[in-house]
Amino acid sequence: MHATVSTSRVRGRARAPPSKSYTHRALLAAGYADGDTVVRDPLVSADTRATARAVDLLGGETERLDGGNWAVTGFGGRPAVPDDVVDCANSGTTMRLVTGAAALADGTTVLTGDESLRSRPHGPLLEAVSGLGGTARSTRANGQAPLVVDGPISGGPVSMPGDVSSQFVTSLLLAGAATGDGVEIELTTELKSAPYVDITLDVLEAFGVDAHEAAPGYRVPGGQTYDPESGDYAVPGDFSSASYLLAAGALAAEDGKPVVVEGMHPSAQGDAAIVDVLERMGANVDWDEDAGEIAVQQSDLSGVSVGVADTPDLLPTIAVLGAAADGTTRITDAEHVRYKETDRVSAMAESLTKLGASVEEHQDELVVHGGDSDLSGASVDGRGDHRLVMALAVAGLVADGETTIAGSEHVDVSFPGFFDVLDGLGASVDA
Repeated sequence: MHATVSTSRVRGRARAPPSKSYTHRALLAAGYADGDTVVRDPLVSADTRATARAVDLLGGETERLDGGNWAVTGFGGRPAVPDDVVDCANSGTTMRLVTGAAALADGTTVLTGDESLRSRPHGPLLEAVSGLGGTARSTRANGQAPLVVDGPISGGPVSMPGDVSSQFVTSLLLAGAATGDGVEIELTTELKSAPYVDITLDVLEAFGVDAHEAAPGYRVPGGQTYDPESGDYAVPGDFSSASYLLAAGALAAEDGKPVVVEGMHPSAQGDAAIVDVLERMGANVDWDEDAGEIAVQQSDLSGVSVGVADTPDLLPTIAVLGAAADGTTRITDAEHVRYKETDRVSAMAESLTKLGASVEEHQDELVVHGGDSDLSGASVDGRGDHRLVMALAVAGLVADGETTIAGSEHVDVSFPGFFDVLDGLGASVDA
């Protein structure tokens, strides 16, 4: 499918969807629990549905309730051997987090996904599972899915790099609480995307599980029980998704009529850094943390340098802001962003160049010369990546003419109603 966005002004109020990262973790934590849990205000998307299906295959039971909540009956820390292959679709989070759960099952689990997911790296996690008493391998011996996992693991100490994916750490922390010996993770390189592990610790605490940082890594004692207070858990709003709405306001809000994004209460999400990035670029931003509302007005922006070691999902948004700003925006610490649904560094460089931006691509950074850019509508490819599609749609608001984005349906991964929300803010959208 294609979406076409024309030069537009936006205004009004919108609500970003619930956090995808929190929803994944809450669904799986509820799966680890013994008994029933209601996950309130979850993101219901292609990715989170993949995690729910995995919980079902591992012996739990998930059910959507009227009103959008998710009821989960857990498998009590003892996953069953699935009676079918676990298809994680396009969700790398599902595959990595479920690999740890599968390692607790007394038998063999096979995990696979779509073509994009089958190109993403999992080697360090497979090695860690093998080091904890299970076995895990890639069928193609290249660290990529399909994966075959044999358990059960007993726990213990394990070493792994931290600069490939923080999801490996999250997977072992979630599973480690249900082992006999617990898991102590030593990180041999600097941890990238550390705030995502903070999200994991936040969810574990809400489910009554003790896990903590233990330099140079993390530790979770074994023999613990997942037991959320009052039997439910509420998912906060998603800052990654809000970044597109905030960027739309900063670039294209009507004079004197801000875009207000609701549901944005403080949490452990690293992507809340988008508020600081916008302020540094000169945007008029007001965050009422108590009300959970962020208002942003159209502003003259200036380029900045931003490291995305901990916030890889913000790269597409920041790149678009940089293309419309004066001066140069330099996005650094970005090599790990090449291993997402697509190589987002290369993809954004290619797409912004098509739109008329002056861009330099380096292995570890993306440099956007906004002062030398003159954005004009063009046909660009979302490459099956929800974040690219949404970022390029925002660019279309300020590009001269029409911008057509291929693969618009992929917003279903994290923000199913994105184009409806953009239309509701007054954008000219044909999706």
